[in-house]
Amino acid sequence: MEQSNKGVRLDKWLWAARFYKHRKLATEAIQGGRVHLNGQRIKPARTVQQGDEVEVSRGTEVMTVKVLALSDRRGAAPVASQLYEETVESMASREQARQERRFQPDVLAPDHRPSKRDRRKLREFSGKF
Repeated sequence: MEQSNKGVRLDKWLWAARFYKHRKLATEAIQGGRVHLNGQRIKPARTVQQGDEVEVSRGTEVMTVKVLALSDRRGAAPVASQLYEETVESMASREQARQERRFQPDVLAPDHRPSKRDRRKLREFSGKF
């Protein structure tokens, strides 16, 4: 599972470390600016080295990890978790955000099902006729 000093493509490493289920999703996240390497926006083919810092944004969570090992093969979750170590600041900020979301009110659900007229309006609004 260990690679030599030449490095691994970032999209392959994110996939191998199980941040994304498919390599294509990792590539799209990198291209979309949701992944940064050492504080810079990069391309999917950029090589990652041991000791690099990777910032991954998924939904509302931002996770900053330090690369401990390199791999371009996806393995079991316990093995994949040994490829990186989350920073203390990242863990603290994620926990604080989790607590803040916990006390926010839930999105209000409608008190009734949409009528036939309401469904027509929804389809018209969404462009699905």
